[in-house]
Amino acid sequence: MSEITDPAELRELLGEPNPRAVAKERVALHERDKQWIANTPFVVLSTSDAEGNCDASPKGDPAGFVKVLDDHTIVIPERPGNRRADGYLNILSNPHVGVLFLIPTRGETLRVNGRARLVRDAPYFDDMVVKGHRPILAIEIDIEQIFFHCAKAMLRSNLWKPEKWAEVDMPSHATMVKELQPATPETVEQLEDYYANHYEELLYKS
Repeated sequence: MSEITDPAELRELLGEPNPRAVAKERVALHERDKQWIANTPFVVLSTSDAEGNCDASPKGDPAGFVKVLDDHTIVIPERPGNRRADGYLNILSNPHVGVLFLIPTRGETLRVNGRARLVRDAPYFDDMVVKGHRPILAIEIDIEQIFFHCAKAMLRSNLWKPEKWAEVDMPSHATMVKELQPATPETVEQLEDYYANHYEELLYKS
């Protein structure tokens, strides 16, 4: 194994970025950025704690669930989850976050980096109600860096091309839960029923 340990060695191997890639960073939202956010139903929020332990958390809701407060601030609402709060706890110790915005069928992604804070209430919470669920907290992000990322990863992966998807030889979610967490009291059959018939009912219930 030949490990890279020096920035100069890395740059020698990769080469220099083209001028367009260098110049694409921005610090304020353009109207096209706002349009992209308004059409985004799914984001990945990246955080790390003060020691650098990382987490990447998927967030999904109807398109436009991430709210734009102004040209320099966005908000991601809380939705009921597993209550581990990994990302939230990270933010309390290290406010630096990254957000990746994905729109189905679009190869490009919008990337936003900034400093986050947790807010337990604000007037705009009333605008983020979905199926009767008003968030109990939200993540406000002061934007430090914005740029669009090219479509190469999506093109290589065929992510949005069902006709090119390979058959997935994987057990069901219920089976995997039982195998990975053997102490789970429910049987596989009970878990199958839960995920098939009740899981979606709980999406907005704490």
